[in-house]
Amino acid sequence: MKKEKYFVVGAGKSGISAMALLKRLGIEGVLYDENENLDIEKLVEEHPEIEGMEIRNGKFQSSMLYGVTEAVLSPGVPLDSPIAVQLKKMNLPIIGEVELAFRKGKGKLVAITGTNGKTTTTTLVGELCALQYPETFVVGNIGYPYADKADEMTDESVSVAEISSFMLETMDTFHANVSAILNITPDHLNRHHTMEEYIAAKENIIKNQTKNDTIVLNYDDIILREFGEDGEIEPQILWFSVKEELKNGCYYKDKKIFFKKNDLKEEVIDVSDLQIIGMHNYENVCAAVCMAKAMNVPLSKIRKGLKEFKGVEHRIEFVRECQGIRFYNDSKGTNPDAAIKAVLAMDRPTILIGGGYDKESEYDEWIESFGDKVKKLVLIGATKKKIAKCAREHGFTNYIFCDTLEEAIDICFAEANRGDAILLSPACASWDMFKNYEERGDLFKEHVMKLL
Repeated sequence: MKKEKYFVVGAGKSGISAMALLKRLGIEGVLYDENENLDIEKLVEEHPEIEGMEIRNGKFQSSMLYGVTEAVLSPGVPLDSPIAVQLKKMNLPIIGEVELAFRKGKGKLVAITGTNGKTTTTTLVGELCALQYPETFVVGNIGYPYADKADEMTDESVSVAEISSFMLETMDTFHANVSAILNITPDHLNRHHTMEEYIAAKENIIKNQTKNDTIVLNYDDIILREFGEDGEIEPQILWFSVKEELKNGCYYKDKKIFFKKNDLKEEVIDVSDLQIIGMHNYENVCAAVCMAKAMNVPLSKIRKGLKEFKGVEHRIEFVRECQGIRFYNDSKGTNPDAAIKAVLAMDRPTILIGGGYDKESEYDEWIESFGDKVKKLVLIGATKKKIAKCAREHGFTNYIFCDTLEEAIDICFAEANRGDAILLSPACASWDMFKNYEERGDLFKEHVMKLL
């Protein structure tokens, strides 16, 4: 058998993680990046975990492939890129970092894909599984490369992986015991070129699943409903829905979430007991319940995990309740579309903090989403006058300007009544006042926790 040697393309996070895994396993690898200005010495200094491994950059040369058995493409490298096309012409098998990590890992795998909601759902499923399986790893597109943890996995471990469509393009033996496609809407068409190709990439998650495995699908998504009902899927199907009562799966009805299978109906939780809000989050919860059930997590532990789950940091994150006023941090709402979801998620009168760095966005739809829910708008940052002008054009005049986020929080707290919500969802980037949205969200939480 030929000795393993990998040609890893792309010196980003994924490529570095793949090379570090190879080094830990004592397997040869070549890290290649086409950037001729890449400072290799600095790269190794910043990533000592790949010190001693071969690194090449600049123009591709076939001599770089001496002894190589497979190429590993980082997710950001398209299959129709010049380097990928060259590798195909040379008949070199191409896989991705996730495929490599899967081969070197052990234990059971839950794999989650979809256009929206992946990170929240993956995080939640990871927390639910961890209540049953002490060795639970949350990896993938969520920010922790699969390869970082692959060699720590055992036969007893469970991995919960967020998988992007880019990752699914380079799967070979990748096999999830439980998989999920949360939804499919147009996205990444500059990469996949057509909606059909994008859908095919997502559906590739079931490629190696068998009748002993489970696929979780969104019954409310017409593309996924047709996919699940065409009779050609081998794994067992569990559906989830926030619109329909299901015979087989998890659904939302009358402000409660139920799970039903084999005519046994169980009430999972009343949504008032959740710390996350909004119909999109109830949908994420339904999907997560299906996956946890498929992984044999007891209902009592599922309930416990759901009640304790605070959501993903900076995404409609519940911070605290003070004097009957609830505070939410949605600093990751850096564009109007994301901020609209946060407004729609509020279930009480809301004082909203908005504004920030100007990305030349239009704010009309965001203002229109306020309805009778947003009672006051507190504006900060470079866009405050632009947003105020847009608000006036839409008949919303109850706004105020502030110079700092702390001042905005204090004014919101002074203006709020018991039963109100105070929401930071800026609809803008943070770079005019902060290093990033995390710093903005952290300051919001820090100041809110000081309120008496």
